[in-house]
Amino acid sequence: MAVDLSSTEGLIIRKLIPLASLPSAPMKALCAAMEVEEIRDDFLFKKGDTDDRLIYLISGTVTLQAQDLVIDTIKADSPSARFALAHQVPRKIDAFAKGVVRYLRLNAEQINNPPPLVYQEDEGYIVIEEDGDDTHDWITTLLKAPVFHSFTPANFQKILINLEDISFNKGAVILEQGDIDDYYYLIKSGACLLTHKPSPDVKEIKLAQIGKGNSLGEDALIFDAPRTETITALTPVVLMRLHKTKFVDLIKNPLLKCVDFFEIQQILQTGATLLDVRTASEYRERHLNGSINIPFALLKGRYKMLPSENPVIITGNDDKTSEAAAFFLIKQRYSAFVLQGGLDNIPVTPENEAVFFNRVSQFSSLQNDSHWKDDIVYAGVDWLTLPNTDLDARIAFLESENKRLTKTQAELQQHYAQMKADKDEAEKQCRILFKQVDKLTQVLNKFKMAQTNRPQP
Repeated sequence: MAVDLSSTEGLIIRKLIPLASLPSAPMKALCAAMEVEEIRDDFLFKKGDTDDRLIYLISGTVTLQAQDLVIDTIKADSPSARFALAHQVPRKIDAFAKGVVRYLRLNAEQINNPPPLVYQEDEGYIVIEEDGDDTHDWITTLLKAPVFHSFTPANFQKILINLEDISFNKGAVILEQGDIDDYYYLIKSGACLLTHKPSPDVKEIKLAQIGKGNSLGEDALIFDAPRTETITALTPVVLMRLHKTKFVDLIKNPLLKCVDFFEIQQILQTGATLLDVRTASEYRERHLNGSINIPFALLKGRYKMLPSENPVIITGNDDKTSEAAAFFLIKQRYSAFVLQGGLDNIPVTPENEAVFFNRVSQFSSLQNDSHWKDDIVYAGVDWLTLPNTDLDARIAFLESENKRLTKTQAELQQHYAQMKADKDEAEKQCRILFKQVDKLTQVLNKFKMAQTNRPQP
């Protein structure tokens, strides 16, 4: 029997990890196909079982045990119940229901790889809606952060296990510009002020005020450099911190997607934006055809110039700068890829370099224009205007472009046929309604005439 999202059990299921981050449409589809099962004083699974479905506890108590030795006791109202029970396959331990237990069995592939979230400004698009009893649910807030949307339950649980609390009073300096620090921070509660001093003799600049659910310190860890900002507690603050080694293993490496130059060509076919984060002078010297230039130092102020509906492929001189840029864009709800090894890793020869590189850019001359529009962003390499230095590459590109356009044309024709059929059906319904209105009008006129000719008493 399908689960009603508005029911008591539905509200519990909405908060399971990672279901809490699913958009409403996939979540409703999942609930329509799921069924809550019930068991009493029996095993949910035993050691060695190979059924890879994830089991979530909805109500009751379950003991995790090995050879009759109880390792842990999980209650439905505990934080641990938001995760799948002992999800390793084959099972390492037994799970035994104490009394009556209600639970879910869900497909592991479907849960570990949820559909990507379509980002909307409307907060109601997210399944979780925090109310007065849930305002302190920090895990729910964390799941809403774009950085954590794509993580599997196992990986997210490892992150939570390795986080440690650290508290600061109002006015305390949490980190100072120039500090060497080996931690990635997440704000669990409170608000922080970020400031920066360009030089020791000038007044510090206020950069931003951030609160619950935001992160701090990833740039310094990626660059392996001192902190570039001072962070001050505006209120009593509780931070969750993760050591650099765990940050790299559990967050940075799983999150950032590196691609080579040949993979870039495929991604560009989807309308991706090619972003160069080097300095303007480096960009003028040599850059990929079709790329735009926003230096990394200016990215936080100019990232909204990039179309958010398309992926962004980031190029630069080194992986660290590109990775830091990608991490920032993902935090801003972009899909980002990193060109592995930077521009120097692109396999070109002196003969075909002009096919890939250019020294002139329309965007370079316009990037300081406040009226810059999205249509200046090139969606891909402008192969058709390139010199005939690599005919094989041009032919291959034109063939792939022809296939893409043929497919698009077929899809448009199918869409046109469907729209025409819908239009014909609408016109048919309109004619039927018109005839019905005409008949009703005639009946009404006859009734009025009868009323008019009716003899008066």
